[in-house]
Amino acid sequence: MAQTPQIARRKPPSLHRGDTVGIVAPASNVDRQMLETGCQALRELGYRPFYFDSILQRDLYFAGSAERRARELEEMFFREDVRAIICGRGGYGSNYLMEKLDPQKLATHPKIFVGYSDITSLLTWFADEAEFVTFHGPMVTKDFARADGVDLASWQAALSGMDAWTLNAEANSGMAPLIEGSAEGVLYGGCLSMLAASLGTPYEIRTQGTILFLEDVATKPFQIDRMLMHLKLAGKLRGVRGIVFGEMRDCVQNQTQDYTLQQVILRVVGDLGIPVAYGLRSGHVSRQNITLPLGVKARLQVSSTAVELRFLEPATTPGNSAN
Repeated sequence: MAQTPQIARRKPPSLHRGDTVGIVAPASNVDRQMLETGCQALRELGYRPFYFDSILQRDLYFAGSAERRARELEEMFFREDVRAIICGRGGYGSNYLMEKLDPQKLATHPKIFVGYSDITSLLTWFADEAEFVTFHGPMVTKDFARADGVDLASWQAALSGMDAWTLNAEANSGMAPLIEGSAEGVLYGGCLSMLAASLGTPYEIRTQGTILFLEDVATKPFQIDRMLMHLKLAGKLRGVRGIVFGEMRDCVQNQTQDYTLQQVILRVVGDLGIPVAYGLRSGHVSRQNITLPLGVKARLQVSSTAVELRFLEPATTPGNSAN
């Protein structure tokens, strides 16, 4: 399938202390105690968390019906008092919402939208179809609800509209070099499983001209290999300018395997002629989840000893608090 070039995305208004943040559950059901713990952490950061009581509904492994979840998300976009929308958790089920949401309608009210894992489907779809910047970063019951779960420096830089900021060794990003080189492109991506699952659907990812971020959790190396090859054979790595892999927690066959995941990755992407880094701590991570703005220009520089990912433009626009 032909690739569509990346376009300039609208930028949502920035987030300030005192602002209301809407909590949503577009996929799997959330735990009440973890929800309240995460909301308390948001209050301590100066925000006003808000959610509808229906967020606690459950239907099999979903947070209620697809209709409920779509209605919740849409209303959070349209509420004037809500400045940002943070997902409670991922799990599974975001794909059910795509036929029930109108991205052009949401685009009239662009807002900070944050999540990862299964939420990748919405992050990339909103970036492509609604054409606004989205954020791959911490969720309420998974990161804000635990001590040391959120990287506050990147959260603040991404959501406050910092003009130019950098992730590197000094920022404790976790990145290590795999293939040397330098490239500029639009940062894009998320959970590898969700990105691969989009192929052949109306919501297929658009990777042309990107610095592609790929992460996953508890996925065996041969499965990572298979999904990367799927992207490659589908032409989705053609035109990519650089690749950054995540922490890739628990992505092992067994504890005695005599090869590394990095070796597996290099077999697939080593002939692309682009810089590749590994270990960026965003998404399914062990600690301090880093917030990444998707849809902004970035520069990736990989040397034999260091990696730097620099954001070349702010991810949000200046604006007064909504409260």
